[in-house]
Amino acid sequence: MSERTLVQQLQSREDGPVSVSGWVETVRDQKKVQFVILRDETGAVQLVNPATRPAEDGSEQDAAALALTDLISNLSTGTFLTATGELKHDERVKLGGVEIKIGGLDIAAAALPETPIAADSGLDKRMDWRFIDLRQRRNNLVFRIQTTLEHAMRTYWVERDYIEVHSPKLMASPSESNAELFEVPYFEDKTAYLAQSPQFFKQMAQVAGFGKIFEIAPAFRADPSFTSRHATEFTSIDAEISWIDSHEDVARMQEELLQTAIRAVADKHGDEIKALFDIDVVVPELPFPRIPLSEARDIVAARGYEIPRTDGDLDPEGERQIAAHVQETYGHQFVFITDYHPEIRAFYHMRDEETGLTKSYDLLFNGVEITTGAQREHRVDVLIEQAKEKGLDPEHLDFYLDFFRFGAPPHGGFGMGLARVLMLLLGQDSIREVTYLFRGPTRLAP
Repeated sequence: MSERTLVQQLQSREDGPVSVSGWVETVRDQKKVQFVILRDETGAVQLVNPATRPAEDGSEQDAAALALTDLISNLSTGTFLTATGELKHDERVKLGGVEIKIGGLDIAAAALPETPIAADSGLDKRMDWRFIDLRQRRNNLVFRIQTTLEHAMRTYWVERDYIEVHSPKLMASPSESNAELFEVPYFEDKTAYLAQSPQFFKQMAQVAGFGKIFEIAPAFRADPSFTSRHATEFTSIDAEISWIDSHEDVARMQEELLQTAIRAVADKHGDEIKALFDIDVVVPELPFPRIPLSEARDIVAARGYEIPRTDGDLDPEGERQIAAHVQETYGHQFVFITDYHPEIRAFYHMRDEETGLTKSYDLLFNGVEITTGAQREHRVDVLIEQAKEKGLDPEHLDFYLDFFRFGAPPHGGFGMGLARVLMLLLGQDSIREVTYLFRGPTRLAP
């Protein structure tokens, strides 16, 4: 591999020979001078060439200089190339205070002259050409933020002796319910299912004696939703811990995790996020507010909004209303909604013996649900009865129920959507903007 200097390294280098590689963002082909803005994964730099045009009187000129001028004149946006030349620091240059006088260009791959998308192209059009759309500085930053966010979470867990697991995504039976499942033909005329979540296998790790585990991995939902926050394939952030007293232990761990991760993003990318997204990254204070669901519904009603749902849960507008209340009252972007009725919770959520409500929560971030967390029921006889109440056949859950027939500790955990966190952190309108390649009911490519 030849020596390559990244754009972000140029300011710290002394004037002199340099080689940079990237793609052409713009070309300004003026009569006496040519400018090329070259961008790589770290930034953009201005390349300059004193143009040599054919002499009107037909006199001989430097053939190499003429060829370089002609080459630059015919560069297409998106062409990948390596430029060699002389680095010069000049505070008058707006783009980083440096520029490179071109000595030569080595084209790796030329782009077609007409780019299929523009800055004002619609979201679906940009998704059709996502590999080009991702060249934008904003989009590059999204995935640097994602990297920092995930690294900070992993660091939090690893430093506290959590075990990282990679659960299977092909399952012999439904993971949580018979709904929203993708069926996959398997060997010998068998049918497999794509996992909706690692829920059952997270719990298996608890009865296996792992104690504390986490996973960041894909999950699949055959949900024909076309909302801004749903996808058929998404990245799920999951954790499960043993020997808890209630779901409050899970909530405390999650709020610490999020505070740590968001602080890491603010420290590393805060200035750039402000410049490109006009967002001030706010590191949340602990503890996050907690509001029981029944109280949240009363607050929403007092704000003049009637929730149309009949199951007792909040709808998206209700979530926005309670989030507005929390922001006005506590100055906080997060809120735990707690104490859900069993009818709107999974069969494996533990129930409080006094209230009959589940020991569970949803976590809202800027008015959107990003997490469901709970203490799990670990007593197999109770699990069987709760499954029956949900209309589930315990025989179809035998592989799961077996986990608890040989002993199990009290445990709980959460699942959180990575794309939703990024979307809300950056003030975007859709998870499509912060997903590398989005999958939805009508999108399987690119």
